[in-house]
Amino acid sequence: MTEPRWFSQPYPPEGASAAEGIRNQLGRPELDLLTILVRESAQNSWDARLEKSSVPVDYRIDMWTVGPAHAGVWRELLLAGAPQNAEDFPLRNTLKRGSVRVLSVSDRGTRGLGGPTRADNAVGPDRDFVSFIRNIGEPRDTALGGGTYGFGKGIFYLLSKPGTVIVHSRCRTARGGHETRLIGCTLWKSYVPSDSDGNRRYTGRHWWGDTSGEVVEPLVGVEADAVAQRLGLKSFGPEETGTTVVVVDPNLDDLEPANAAEYLGDTIAWHLWPKMISTAGKPPAMRFSVAYDGVQHPVPDLRTTRPLNMFVAAYEAMEGPNGSDLECHKPKQHLGRLGLVKRVMPPLEPSRASRMLDIEDLIHHVCLMRPAELVVTYHPGPKPPSANQGYAGVFRADEAMDDVYAKAEPPTHDAWNPHSLDRPESTYVQTTFRRIGEALEQLLSLSGTARPGASNVALGAASSLFSGLVGGAWGIGGATAYSKPGSTAVNASRTTDDEDIATHRIADGRRAATRLADRTGFQDTQPSEDFGGPGQPVTGTSAGGSQDIPRRRPRVQYVGDPYYDDRGDTAVLVQEFRLPVPGPQRVRIDLAVTLPGAGGRETDPPIGASMPVLIGWEDETGLLHTSDPQVVEGGESVWRAVVRPAPDTMTEIGIKVEAVRTS
Repeated sequence: MTEPRWFSQPYPPEGASAAEGIRNQLGRPELDLLTILVRESAQNSWDARLEKSSVPVDYRIDMWTVGPAHAGVWRELLLAGAPQNAEDFPLRNTLKRGSVRVLSVSDRGTRGLGGPTRADNAVGPDRDFVSFIRNIGEPRDTALGGGTYGFGKGIFYLLSKPGTVIVHSRCRTARGGHETRLIGCTLWKSYVPSDSDGNRRYTGRHWWGDTSGEVVEPLVGVEADAVAQRLGLKSFGPEETGTTVVVVDPNLDDLEPANAAEYLGDTIAWHLWPKMISTAGKPPAMRFSVAYDGVQHPVPDLRTTRPLNMFVAAYEAMEGPNGSDLECHKPKQHLGRLGLVKRVMPPLEPSRASRMLDIEDLIHHVCLMRPAELVVTYHPGPKPPSANQGYAGVFRADEAMDDVYAKAEPPTHDAWNPHSLDRPESTYVQTTFRRIGEALEQLLSLSGTARPGASNVALGAASSLFSGLVGGAWGIGGATAYSKPGSTAVNASRTTDDEDIATHRIADGRRAATRLADRTGFQDTQPSEDFGGPGQPVTGTSAGGSQDIPRRRPRVQYVGDPYYDDRGDTAVLVQEFRLPVPGPQRVRIDLAVTLPGAGGRETDPPIGASMPVLIGWEDETGLLHTSDPQVVEGGESVWRAVVRPAPDTMTEIGIKVEAVRTS
């Protein structure tokens, strides 16, 4: 059996690329190494997919610490023939430590690294092995693929502290069979060995494999399977093809492995979500998983994860009749499709993955992608005036324009730079951003106006009349406290006591500085003969003429300010409340809107504006009651009024309560 050894590449007479130059080809990207790893490796996996297969590409990231059963084998096998100086070959120090941590990126349902293993005879289209292992900077050979010049594989070496990876692959041969291949690679820095006479210089590129011939070759077949098993690598199934790249001693950016696994899952969701969605009844294009020491760390569910669900909705809008075609007029060229959605939404809680994209507290971005449907970047548009509303967009380049946008990308494929192109190609990319900007201006413009005859009350005045309005979109205003918490007093200006409404306000996306948590709202079905004034005790007379025990009038006690929440893929407004007076009571909602700049309380939709809608009354158990009015038992239980706000309006929420006669 062939024992693998290291081969260090000396400079040939005709010259070669130094390892430092290859490592620097990614430049100084703004994204961190783990993010680039996800983007570039998934792109490689997608480009290597089996074209005729209907099964999704399986992509997974695993991290583990090499256990005692395999640690000795790693040290024995991976130091054979290695340079003696640890400065020239830092894997030596890595393997001398007590434990070795590794990270693997695997794909299945892909071609694997097939074709010739030598670069000098890889003349046909099937040259995946030499493109990944031997050559640098080869142009892409996959139509509409995500990659361009193959620099992305450099991220594996950059992520490894000693610059070392082990590549385990299985491919189909030209004769129709299967072949397993195993090879190691180190990319560090050029050097002159200290134990030489100083006349030999090395490129800093090293390969680990079968050194019995004139060129180091991968272990193949049974020998590859045997050594992979000794190292503890997962074997391939009988008909399975694909590639596993093992990164030795990965740089996790000071994250604990479990936290790094969670971050990788979030990063997959943000950068690869177009491959995770089902369209036209078809399964997702790719499946993703992340694990550390065998424990799975789920990749977020797009349908329930905010704000990614907005980008999914924008993608569906792009694919459907609501999408728009972007055109360049001079020279005339179809650029691609754009989909946009705008929603009321709770404040965003940014994650490490979203912050890496400069997405903090508000979504106002358009996801750019080429026909391969891999995220290029999130292009920021103008911020909405309200922190409680955001928008998301998706632009997908037309297939005929794929080469243009690909050439506008840097090696990390995370931007479109028109200045790197000549005309007319630069014009196409510049026009793309201009057309997106025009579409966003139209999205953010407000066309609704108050209906003729509506009361024209400025928002500042409205805040003095009502305890609050809830911003369904844009607006300003405040709230005024009218009484102390727990009080049942009413405004002295009230002219009738048979009906009252309590409301709350959140204006311009901020919680109001003051709130009216105790205003009472009620409507009595048996007014004056049974009940006194608002908040007053009520007395009655029995059949014998004696006076009954005073009864308290029902009232609404608000619990805190209204807030935004997610219910599925819908953003809702929630107002919590109690009915402190015991006994059965009937509550009903009173909803209205005010348009920014128009003023006036509208209980019918103004032109161009929809009305807020009660979704239901939610009890303490989370059960939603959809009838309105709804009978509620008074007491200390907290209920929630759940409302779908009207876009482009200020939503006014009022709750009315009335006693229910029990006899």
